[in-house]
Amino acid sequence: MFRAARPGDFEQIMRLYRQLQPDDPVLRDGSDAAAFQQILDSPALHLFVLERDGAVVATTYLNVIPNISRSASPYAVIENVVVEESWRGTGLGKEIMAGTLQAAWDAGCYKAMLMTGSRRPATHAFYKACGFSDDVKTAYVARPS
Repeated sequence: MFRAARPGDFEQIMRLYRQLQPDDPVLRDGSDAAAFQQILDSPALHLFVLERDGAVVATTYLNVIPNISRSASPYAVIENVVVEESWRGTGLGKEIMAGTLQAAWDAGCYKAMLMTGSRRPATHAFYKACGFSDDVKTAYVARPS
């Protein structure tokens, strides 16, 4: 089942995020739970999950960003696309991406963007199969020094 995340999903989503970024420290100060609640409370931020047999097995994070160009149509940024390791290759990634993109289109977004740090050809093939193109724009990333 594709659905919006709920407060009780926090631990299962964090388990998936640890699969995405295994070297990230485990936070003990509650700041991750506070950020999670802030996301759930914001009408422009959408954390989605796929649930199978009561377990969260995939997640995406959709940001709908207001815009004054393009006839004031918003655009979307998708982050943190994760499918449970044991479920990868079963079509769940395409299923959650389809639901996430539909949510972006339903919100009136004129485009949806994502970036990946993966160099794996299979990852790039996956995003292309989901409808993304890698030849439209160039992405740059800056990080604090």
